[in-house]
Amino acid sequence: MSTNPQDDADRIRLKRLAKLQGAASSSTSAAASTSASPAPSPTPPPPKVAPKPTPQPVQKRPAEPVATTPSPVPLKKKAPAVSTPVPLDLPLWEDETVSRVFNVTLKKEVAERNSYEVVWLKHLAEELQGEGLPLQLNTEVADRTLIARLELDPQSMSDDLEFLPVLASLPPQQTVFEYLIGCWKRLNAARSDLMKKNIVPVDQQRALQLLDKLRDLVVSYTGLTLQEPEMFPQPSGKLLGPAELVPSLLSLSTLSGPYLSTSTSNTLLDASEVETFLQDLVKRFEPDNELDSVLGPVVAQLCFHPSVQGGLSNDGWRSVISGLEALVSIKPIAAMVTRLPQWNPDVPAPQFERASLLGPLLGLGVFEREWPSIAKTYFSNHETRPRGEMTSATASLRGTLKTLQSSLFQIINSIVRASPDAREAVLQYFARAVNINRKRAGMQVDPATVSSDCFMMNLQIILLMFCEPFMDATYSKMDRIDPAYYAHSSRIDLSDETRINATNDEAEQWRNQQEPASAPPNFITEIFYITLAASHVGQQKIVNVVEELQRQYDEIRRHVEMLNGDQSWRGTPMQARTEAAINAAKAQQDALFAAQMAYEAQLGEPELVFRTISFVNFVSTWLIRFVDTRKKHPNPAIELPLPKEVPTSFRILPEYLIEDVIEYHIYILRISPNSLELSGKNEMLIWCLTFLTSTWYIKNPFLKAKIIEVLFMGTWSWSEQRSVLTTLLNTHPIALKHLMPALMGFYIEVEQTGASSQFYDKFNSRRNIAHVFKVVWNNQSHRDALKNEAAHNSERFVRFINLMINDVTYLLDESLSDLAKIHEIQTEMRDRATFDAQPAQYRRERESTLRQLERYTSIYVQLGSNTVDLLKLFTGETKAPFMVPEIVDRLAAMLDYNLDALVGPRCQDLKVSNPEKYKFDPKRLLSDLLQVYLNLSDQGEFARAVAADERSYRKELFEKAADIARRKMLKSSDEIEKLGLFVLKVEETKATLQAEDDLGDIPDEFLDPLMYTLMRDPVTLPSSKVVVDRSTIKSHLLSDSKDPFNRMPLSMEDVVPNVELKQRIDAFLAERRNKNTAYDKPVEDVVHMDVSKD
Repeated sequence: MSTNPQDDADRIRLKRLAKLQGAASSSTSAAASTSASPAPSPTPPPPKVAPKPTPQPVQKRPAEPVATTPSPVPLKKKAPAVSTPVPLDLPLWEDETVSRVFNVTLKKEVAERNSYEVVWLKHLAEELQGEGLPLQLNTEVADRTLIARLELDPQSMSDDLEFLPVLASLPPQQTVFEYLIGCWKRLNAARSDLMKKNIVPVDQQRALQLLDKLRDLVVSYTGLTLQEPEMFPQPSGKLLGPAELVPSLLSLSTLSGPYLSTSTSNTLLDASEVETFLQDLVKRFEPDNELDSVLGPVVAQLCFHPSVQGGLSNDGWRSVISGLEALVSIKPIAAMVTRLPQWNPDVPAPQFERASLLGPLLGLGVFEREWPSIAKTYFSNHETRPRGEMTSATASLRGTLKTLQSSLFQIINSIVRASPDAREAVLQYFARAVNINRKRAGMQVDPATVSSDCFMMNLQIILLMFCEPFMDATYSKMDRIDPAYYAHSSRIDLSDETRINATNDEAEQWRNQQEPASAPPNFITEIFYITLAASHVGQQKIVNVVEELQRQYDEIRRHVEMLNGDQSWRGTPMQARTEAAINAAKAQQDALFAAQMAYEAQLGEPELVFRTISFVNFVSTWLIRFVDTRKKHPNPAIELPLPKEVPTSFRILPEYLIEDVIEYHIYILRISPNSLELSGKNEMLIWCLTFLTSTWYIKNPFLKAKIIEVLFMGTWSWSEQRSVLTTLLNTHPIALKHLMPALMGFYIEVEQTGASSQFYDKFNSRRNIAHVFKVVWNNQSHRDALKNEAAHNSERFVRFINLMINDVTYLLDESLSDLAKIHEIQTEMRDRATFDAQPAQYRRERESTLRQLERYTSIYVQLGSNTVDLLKLFTGETKAPFMVPEIVDRLAAMLDYNLDALVGPRCQDLKVSNPEKYKFDPKRLLSDLLQVYLNLSDQGEFARAVAADERSYRKELFEKAADIARRKMLKSSDEIEKLGLFVLKVEETKATLQAEDDLGDIPDEFLDPLMYTLMRDPVTLPSSKVVVDRSTIKSHLLSDSKDPFNRMPLSMEDVVPNVELKQRIDAFLAERRNKNTAYDKPVEDVVHMDVSKD
């Protein structure tokens, strides 16, 4: 506490005493009021002579007290509660008080009477006598008195036999600091005694002033001792200086651990005294700018105290926290902390948390990499340990972490509020911690080159706590964040950061074009941007560590399952070695599980999850408002799609702002989707749709693919977790309007990402898109949106369908081909005698090939089946886009080819052991293919395309497929009948097409150079000058926007109709159709079909 309240109390007390003095005339209690003198020899006389001196001061004062005595009634009422203030013999009291505070005397007899526990200052007494001064202690000689006492050395020798008892009686192991603390305590006791006495206010005020002089003297020498502990004689073998104050600070914790004795020495400050003592030091040394040298070393020794090195397993860290809290609760000390060289040292990242004052405390945690004993103690032997025990351990660790982090926040918050300079120093500390750890954002990071996960996690949590005040539900303080911060401040190092949609040169150019800020960024802005940077190198990268642990765990689990599944090693010389390998793998598996649980104890802590979700919601909303032309989102909500012109201020933002929002959405959907029920799912949906409908705002294709993954995860239900976004996708007006176009748009865009792995990357995104399509398909509003897209944006819709057909073609071809290879190897291995007779090298190669096929086949089968399912849905809803020339022939060829694979002669090659293992469901796949035929069976163009497929179409395939569908109850009787009618139409159409083929030889110039078919509508490509059929080049451009002959950019608007060649082709057809071709025959002579229903 500060001294001001005490001074106020003194003044109030003096006023009260002054009022009472005039009304009091009775002296009946005068003798009783002077009975508390501490010195033994001078104390007895005063009570005896007290009646004599007392009247004199009363008579000398004004006569008003005598004039007030004639009113007896009031006096009788007040007399029991009020006693007459008595004067104080200041010289006598001063001598006694100095003697009591310093525990010294100038008189030998006083020391002898107290067995030399009161120290006789013989040499000082002789000096005073030599100067003709009385042997009486007072504040005038207090400085000399204290120095004389401090200069005494119990270890020294003396020839003065009279003085030897004094030296012998000195506490041999008492340090100067301990002695001065004792003086300070006795000084406080003297003040307390003085305030309890009913003394004349003037005398009391003078006495208090004398005590203040003594206090200033004691505190001054205490501070000097902390700075220069060797100034006076000290005992050997004891910690001196700042180390002597540290135990008093450590003792403030109720759980101070083994670093302090259970019994506190009387020279150690009690918990109730520490704050007052610190305030006395501040009052004395802060005006002279000496506080840094007095308490700076104390702060440093406290922060680097060995008790922190034990981690959270013991409670030593709590003592350090309590001591720091006491220090920074006083503003000048809090401000002083940031001026220390250890506050923000310029050292590399690995040393930063060890060299900075708060580093050791920020480095505490439960992560296995830094504190392996935590995981081993609480989470090892997970298969045999009761689940409730680990749950309890997790809860206990989370409680400890919350205590640590909330305390650290309070400490740093106190520093922030100490002064503007201290606040700036805190921001500099945060920024340095983030900037020197930029390597953590990399894919492969050597832990030895960066700060620990625990350090970064605690730092981020504290920053999130600082963000809480401005993250209200209505986003009322969002506009206080400076959107041009990266132009107005260089606190965050972005030199190596990728921008959202700009180069670093463009970002620097934009920065130079901005007007200088009129004032430095406010605290909200600073904390917001630092938290963004800290999140990128903090929690997001720690999540990657956990995912890697999970990957290793799964890999070892599969290895153990393989060893246990193959029992061929039993009874062989390899048994002992194999069993040892299994045991070692299980031990490693247990250690990995324990490490994951330790990480989960922190990452899954409910308050952290809530804070992070709130921050991610805030960031996503802030980014949307950034691109909102009205700058008002979410009130009202943003209008989509966004303008084509992307603001430069948005393009130059660091890419991790987008990345971290997406990554955390994926993470929380995977580990704790229920956390989004209260808050977050609405913001997540709007965030995804904003940038999916306007993908040109983000350059990185992988980030856009991650947005699709968020929607996929949000609509996925598994075990006890229900989907988070499904209901919202089917009800939110923005989703009902924009979801379908956005998904189709990205299905097209992901075809070409520019990456070397784009061919394989697209399948993951399209799998996710297909899942979302199926989740919302039963909603008529979404199907109406699909029809609207097909009707009003037909070119894009046709391109979407074309890519879907490409995917089905490739995926089914790969999956069915791999299944055939698996069938071949399994058939070979089923004949054990023959297979075992093969060379060992051959067997290993075949087994390795089988494992590799098994790994990839299930992926291809699942992706192919999902895409066929999507095709089934789309053809059932809208047919016209599938009938365009560039689509219908390829669709029919793909369907016929795969129908042949499923029911034709090759179908026996698809029979594999345990087909569920490969996600292969041939009945479902056949049913979906037949449904596509049925959906399009009323389209004449589709029948013509099927009939024109000479490679794969045969009516016998449909007859067999219908028979299987009937027996396996894949289709109803009405559907099978409809299929038969469709085949009849195909056969009739096929006869017509055969008549068209009787045209005879066709000139080469009439043939399409890519498809080698007769061109019906020839066009010339502008750059390569090659002539192709319009439908051929249109089909090509649906997948590739370049000229197939020279790879130059090309669009349909660029092609030039070749009118002259078309006229010649039309004339050729007209001439040939009059030469007794099939076109001249009657229909009944061309078509002689009898399609069996079986």
